[in-house]
Amino acid sequence: MKAKNRAFLILTVTSVLFASEVCFAFDDGDFQFWSTANASLDINKDWKATFEEELRLADDAGQLYYHHSDLGFVYKSFADWIDVGANYRQVFQKDSKGQWRRENRPHLNITLKGKLFSFDMSDRSRLEYRDRENKADVWRYRNKFMVKLPVELTGLGLQPYVAEEVFIHFNEEDFDENRLYSGVAIKLSKAIKGEVYYLRRSTKPGGDWKDSNVLGVNLKFYF
Repeated sequence: MKAKNRAFLILTVTSVLFASEVCFAFDDGDFQFWSTANASLDINKDWKATFEEELRLADDAGQLYYHHSDLGFVYKSFADWIDVGANYRQVFQKDSKGQWRRENRPHLNITLKGKLFSFDMSDRSRLEYRDRENKADVWRYRNKFMVKLPVELTGLGLQPYVAEEVFIHFNEEDFDENRLYSGVAIKLSKAIKGEVYYLRRSTKPGGDWKDSNVLGVNLKFYF
């Protein structure tokens, strides 16, 4: 399938899902499905632009409860081992009463990259300001550490990886979310890569920890 056809298919599925009638439900141990599409465009040797769309379905992956759009710019010429970026993300998410709420979320990102014993490693620090419609605004710090194994499986070049991400609010409950990832990256073509992953998400929305089991897919387009 050509890149244009793939992109059209993703946009079509996104539109259908977003228009679906939904209800809001979270149970401990809930199964969810997250679908993400990314595009990266090299502007010149120093800068690239990024765009991302993500949908999340909960209640045994039957109900849409979350959507975000994210636009950013990354400066990549400080050194080979560091990227610095600034993004703006708009989030729509259902609250506890089932009402859609908007959040404006600018964020700054610093990503350190390198190798250790042939393992590709990265550590992304993100500082975000959450301008929330129905709650007080808050600053949040997120750190995601990823390790890619130095092996490729099958003819598709599947590369396994593991990652962990922690979330810390500055003026609320400190540490209130943790994500553990295990997945494989797939090179579909020169300009298209994919990921399939399992995510164990632990959150503390009201003081008690809740877990979610997430199956995620991610398509990445490079221009």
